[in-house]
Parts: sequence; C-alpha cells; structure tokens
Amino acid sequence: MRRKEISRRQLLRGGATAALALPAAGFLAGCSFTQPGTGQSTGSTLDQIRKQGFARIAIANEPPYTQIKPDGTVTGAEPDVVAAVLKRMGIPEIQGVVTPYESMIPGLNANRWDIIAAGLFMKQSRCGQILYSEPEIVSTESFAVPAGNPKNLTSVASVKADPTVKVAVLPGGFEDGALKTQNVPAAQMVNIPDGRSGIEAVQAGRADAFFLPTLSLNSLKTDGIDITPPIQDVQQTGSGAGFRKSDQDLVNAYDEQLRALKASPEFDQILSKWGFSADAARSVTRDQLCAVAG
Repeated sequence: MRRKEISRRQLLRGGATAALALPAAGFLAGCSFTQPGTGQSTGSTLDQIRKQGFARIAIANEPPYTQIKPDGTVTGAEPDVVAAVLKRMGIPEIQGVVTPYESMIPGLNANRWDIIAAGLFMKQSRCGQILYSEPEIVSTESFAVPAGNPKNLTSVASVKADPTVKVAVLPGGFEDGALKTQNVPAAQMVNIPDGRSGIEAVQAGRADAFFLPTLSLNSLKTDGIDITPPIQDVQQTGSGAGFRKSDQDLVNAYDEQLRALKASPEFDQILSKWGFSADAARSVTRDQLCAVAG
C-alpha cells in the first residue's frame, strides 16, 4: 500500500502540521523530505529535533484530544499543548502521524516518531514502557448509549452484571484496558477502529454502549444517542506527552517548559478551548496517574 504524501507547502502551513498515514500501512514517519524513522539513532532526540526545527508526533485524530483540520493542520488539546511547549524549547513546528492507539508505543520505541501527543492516558503498563511528561490533560469516561439508556448502563459493574451487554472499545485504548482490568469478558467487548464507528455500532445494535472519554463522546453525539454522566468506577485518567525511555534529557527539558506553560494564562486558554480544566491538570502528578491499574 502506498503512503499518502503531503507536500512541503502543505506541511508548513499553519505551523502545526500533519503527515497522514493509513493505519493499515503500518508505522509511517514524516513526509518525503524529512528523515524517515529507521530505528537508527544519530544523536539525542533533543539535539536532533532542535537542529531540524520540528518534532514528529503520533496522534489519533480523536477530538478534542487530537484533530486534523481539512487543510491538514494538526490541532486538539494535546498537540496544542505540545506545540506550545516545544516552541518554548526553540522547536517551532510539529508534524503529525495518525496511527492506532495500540501502535503508538511500539512506533515510538522503533523511532518512527519522536513524541506521542494523542491523549494516551497514563497507567502502570504504559509507564513501564515509556516516559511521560507531567500531566497535560485530565479526563472523565462515559458511555454513549441508545436514547433513554435502555439497559441502564452507568458503570463497569453494570456491564459485568449483564452478560448480554456488549460494549464497543478502541483496541489498545484506555477504556479497553479498563474493562479488561475489571475482568469484563472478551465476549462482551466489540472492537471498533474509530470514534464514528463506535457510535454507528450502537446505532446499529451491534453494541449496547460505546466507552470513551466524555468529551470525545460529546463531540460525536448525534440524534438517538445519549451520553451518560462520568463513570464512577473507573480510576481518574489523564495524559502527558510520551517519550522513549532513552530520552530522559528530552523529558527533563520538556517538563521544565511545561511547568512554565502551566503557570501561564496560555495553558488555561488552550485547555478551555477544548473543554478541559487547566486546574484539573495542575492538581495531579505523573506519579499519581502512572499508579492507575492496567
């Protein structure tokens, strides 16, 4: 399968830019004029991205966490925060690669992108594989259900209580892991490729609920679909930028500038634009979120 190429002019428009990749094509990095991810290291990632003036980021195109605009620019809560921090570090540009959640950490560790900036929520298993920045966003989880919530799904416990209930999830996503951690049988989980497919699965009766962050579901809401209040028997979730274990110097430099950003009105403006609370992101630490089971 051929990758979709985007011209340099398209990439440079708007500062925050996207190199779109089809998930079936595997791990793709950057565009034709950039150094592709080969797994070969030519120096520290921090030195490399400062020298080239951009960082490649893995995203999921799941608003409000990440989004690709019609003109190809990358935006969303996490990329906007990452772009603001990198600018403070003297790195003016980001280039996004759309990839499934389950591919983000393997692709990062294979040097196919420099940073994960996709709202990839922290939890024990992920924090064991990569380094995270301090938290940038904090989120809640909900179900999208048929209007009226006919099966009265309000918690993971309510899903487990009825073995006929099926819940749509994104493979490798936080919600997928949350259900597995609470021992929801695999037969009750319906894997879907993206947010719109999850809503369609509920509409078509293939799933009784779609489990996703509350804000993501609000952006997908349509006629005949209700969004439940936040699920209370799921641990608090949040994310920061993700880095390779070997990039501690990059994490240190990033966290320094993230602290400065979080102390400024700019951080509040970025998060409020996308519906997140800046105070919530300031109220938790990386260690707290990395202690989340899963």
